[in-house]
Amino acid sequence: MQLIIPHPGHFSALKEIIETKEAEGLKEVEEVYMAGSPEVMGSGRATLHAALIEDIKEQTAYAHQHHVKMNVVLNASCLGGYHLTFEGYKMFEWYFNELNKAGVDGVTVAEPYLIELLRDLPMETVISCVAHVDSPQRAEFFEALGADAITVDTNINRNFKVLEAILRAVNCGIRVIVNEGCLYKCPFRYSHFNLFSHITTFRASFSNARAQPLNTFGDYYFDKCISIRVRDPSQIIRSPWIRPEDMREYEAIGIEDFKISGRANTVNWILNGMQAYSSRAYEGNLLDLLDCPAELKDMFFIDNADLAGAIKQWKGCKKICEECRYCDELTSKVVGEIKK
Repeated sequence: MQLIIPHPGHFSALKEIIETKEAEGLKEVEEVYMAGSPEVMGSGRATLHAALIEDIKEQTAYAHQHHVKMNVVLNASCLGGYHLTFEGYKMFEWYFNELNKAGVDGVTVAEPYLIELLRDLPMETVISCVAHVDSPQRAEFFEALGADAITVDTNINRNFKVLEAILRAVNCGIRVIVNEGCLYKCPFRYSHFNLFSHITTFRASFSNARAQPLNTFGDYYFDKCISIRVRDPSQIIRSPWIRPEDMREYEAIGIEDFKISGRANTVNWILNGMQAYSSRAYEGNLLDLLDCPAELKDMFFIDNADLAGAIKQWKGCKKICEECRYCDELTSKVVGEIKK
């Protein structure tokens, strides 16, 4: 098993992650990932700290000293067509070459054109979950473009037939995200990724105006996402997260790479998840592990131990919730409201 750990991007966080890995003997921790420069490209997630090339080079060297790989995430879902201009092509080509010279082991992208730009470089090309690879056919297309590894769409995390079909269809590595707390089949997912892609990009417009981030009056998708789960907590249970104890079910079908989501969280939160998934066990509120709004974990308590055995139902689930009702019944048993 290989664990891929989120890294907020500043050197002190990387040191804490690696020091904890070594102090506790977490040999499963083999790779960390962080955001690239917002002057080059945005990201599909919120970004707290984006390192410049020299920072990336220094941190990569430190990671390598401790036998940990470094991956830089450039997984914007929308580039506004800039990548298909000559100016954009030259910038991305330059940046990828700089990352390669900095010793970076891999780059995570979602845009197909950028996959082809990376083909001639020795860095590993990893497909982001933002590319929504949810079928063997889609996986084959991305492998043909040059993918070395694919992070599958979290919506298929509990669809073992599709996961097995993808494993049979391609030779590249397959990664699953274990702790994403997003709604299952979220109607806001594409739009939310696009929003983050733009608000995390500081590139100037073609008029050569000074680069500034996009300032919005709020995050409509975030607010809606919380309100849906507050009104209907069964949506939390339906989310395609994977308990630390259930990773064995995925290893049994041939999946070896597990990615922890949450590079915009605190270092202590990251370390807690790293320890839980390394040990394949956790005692406490499952929501403490999930990369989801803090408002939910402050409102609900889900004892991870109470979910033992649920994976057997989900592995064979047809995902027709109106007929099944398993998650609704489970919610009434395991989801408790925290009294203020």
